[in-house]
Amino acid sequence: MHNVEYKAELRDPLVARAIAKKIGATLDATLDQTDTYFRVTTGRLKKRETTEQGHGPLPTQYIFYDRADIVRPKLSHYTLYTEDEARERYGQRPLPTDIVVKKRRELWLAGTARIHLDHVENLGHFIEFEVPIHPKSSVTAARDKTEQLKAHFAPALGEPIALGYRDLIAADEEG
Repeated sequence: MHNVEYKAELRDPLVARAIAKKIGATLDATLDQTDTYFRVTTGRLKKRETTEQGHGPLPTQYIFYDRADIVRPKLSHYTLYTEDEARERYGQRPLPTDIVVKKRRELWLAGTARIHLDHVENLGHFIEFEVPIHPKSSVTAARDKTEQLKAHFAPALGEPIALGYRDLIAADEEG
C-alpha cells in the first residue's frame, strides 16, 4: 500500500481542531498508541498497540514502511501484518527492539485523507496528513490533496518534520 505523508510541529491543537471542523473533517477516534520499533536491515518495522478511548483495545498491528526522510510531502510504502503474519515474515524469535513511542492521537477524516493530531510523550504536539493512493487515484492527486491540507492548516502549523517520532526520540536521547 502507498500514501503521501506530511508531518509538522503543531502550534495549537485548538486551532487545528477548529480548522478540521471548518473544512468538514470529522473526528473518527481518539487513540492511545504505543509503537515499539524493531531493528531491521531496511525500512522501519513497528508493533502498534492501540486503545480507542471509550471502546478498549484494538488488535495489535505490525507495520513495515519505507519512506524518505524529507520535510516536503513524501511517498510512503507500507505493509500491515497481524501478529501471526509478522511472525511468519520475520521469524519466531523476537526481533531486537529499538525505541518505544507513546502518543495520544486524534484521528480526523477528510474524505480519504487522514489528519492526525498527535501528542507524543516527551516530544510535544504534531500534525500529520496521510493521503492514501488507491488504484483509481494517483501520486499527483495525493500530493495535491496534501498541499491543500497544508494550506488549510497553515495557521496551526509549526516547522515541517522530516523524521518520524522514533528518530526524533532517538536524537533527543543522544543529545
